[in-house]
Amino acid sequence: MKKILLVDDSKTMLMSMEGVLKRAGFDVKTAIDGKTALATVPTFKPDLMITDLNMPGMDGIALIKEVKQTPAMRFKPILMLTTESQQSKRDEAKAAGATGWLVKPVQPADLTAVVKQVLPGA
Repeated sequence: MKKILLVDDSKTMLMSMEGVLKRAGFDVKTAIDGKTALATVPTFKPDLMITDLNMPGMDGIALIKEVKQTPAMRFKPILMLTTESQQSKRDEAKAAGATGWLVKPVQPADLTAVVKQVLPGA
């Protein structure tokens, strides 16, 4: 079973996405911020991380940069899920190591389709 780490400061968003992905057959863990996500990565070893951009303490781009320093996560896909849609932010996220970009609100079918696209064998 493929493992997904969801990172968002909105508990409502986490609950919603967690439900969608669990129903699609994924093992899902959530983190309320970047620091919690960094602490979760070594033990959970996600196959995919989906992170919000705007979070207190550590934004999604800083989180991606940190996570990509971890050998186990260097080649794992990371999706940015945010309300932001500016090209400059997308470029910054891609430069940090993001695999893709989803704009909130994302429909459940679209979320699972993108996850299956970036996670081989999902």
